[in-house]
Amino acid sequence: MDPTLQDSFTGNEVTRCIHIGLLCVQENLEDRPTMSSVVLMLNSYSLTLESPKAPAFISETRTAANDSTSSSLLYSGDGKDTNPR
Repeated sequence: MDPTLQDSFTGNEVTRCIHIGLLCVQENLEDRPTMSSVVLMLNSYSLTLESPKAPAFISETRTAANDSTSSSLLYSGDGKDTNPR
């Protein structure tokens, strides 16, 4: 976490915001939350968040030899799926 923000927010709050952000960039539009749901998630810590699916633009591969992970950027669309719901 950015040291300048460390006294303003807890690590759990930051992690929750990142989690919600990942829900908003899921590949399928139907899997993304509506803005009203996002506001509810940000304001209610009693809600359990679902696990986000991998974003459309990240591909992660593992190699068995050294169990290292490499990521690469992919472009798999024509830009039509970039609009929020």
